[in-house]
Amino acid sequence: MKLLILATAAALSFTISTGSSLAASTKDVVRSAMTELMIKKNVNSIDMHFSEPYIQHNQLIPSGLGGLKELANQAIAKNPAFKYKLVRLIADGNVGIAHGVYEGFGEMPLVAFDVFKVEKGKIVEHWDNLSPIAANNPSGRSQTDGPVEVVDHDKTDANKALVRDFVETVLIGGAFDKLPTYFDGNNYIQHNSNIADGLSGLQEGLQALAKAGVTMKIAKIHKVLGEGNFVLAISEGDISGNPTAFYDLFRVNNDKIVEHWDVISPILPAEKTANTNGKF
Repeated sequence: MKLLILATAAALSFTISTGSSLAASTKDVVRSAMTELMIKKNVNSIDMHFSEPYIQHNQLIPSGLGGLKELANQAIAKNPAFKYKLVRLIADGNVGIAHGVYEGFGEMPLVAFDVFKVEKGKIVEHWDNLSPIAANNPSGRSQTDGPVEVVDHDKTDANKALVRDFVETVLIGGAFDKLPTYFDGNNYIQHNSNIADGLSGLQEGLQALAKAGVTMKIAKIHKVLGEGNFVLAISEGDISGNPTAFYDLFRVNNDKIVEHWDVISPILPAEKTANTNGKF
């Protein structure tokens, strides 16, 4: 029995170590790519960090490296107003998630989640969600401030399961009476620009939306990605009947959701998209 326990512990340790090493490698690739292309505006770095076939899910950019290079040349390298700030970076295996802010793509800065799939050291697929940055919320928090350190790597799977259950049970299933199950009382930090801190702030915010006649529905989870204490849920649904993509980042501590950031953006109809890969 003792040998079985030791063997199981060793296997678990190897799995965690291997997963952490892959995540670290993925983050190195994504960090380098974003630094060279988005911060240093080095268009020539695309061939170094990205590879064909490159699948693009941003609905306004053609698929393939040609579309990325055109964007980089016109909207980044030749745009003196363009800036990018990387705030936090996590990775789930070979998928990296960058949370940051773009300037110069329009009149307003854009808060964004960029999700990258990495194979053989290069980025081969990209998803994202962007929205104009808003004023600080009623608790004075911005859409990007807060902790950035990844901890609790051994709890990644459990934290992902908790977030998936929360989204499926409460946000999709509508069991709002079970909200307290997922939170540590009122100890909940909120970064949504319209909602205050605390479970009470979340409940009041949802009630205010309903009173204003705004309906929000999440219908399907497409991805739940996480590393340690950070978990990103990528979902689709609608706001007042308009197809919408929801990117929700949660921080988990001691098996409870303690912090939340999000980016919510419309989903374009197929006839208005630059590629046929779909938003998700």
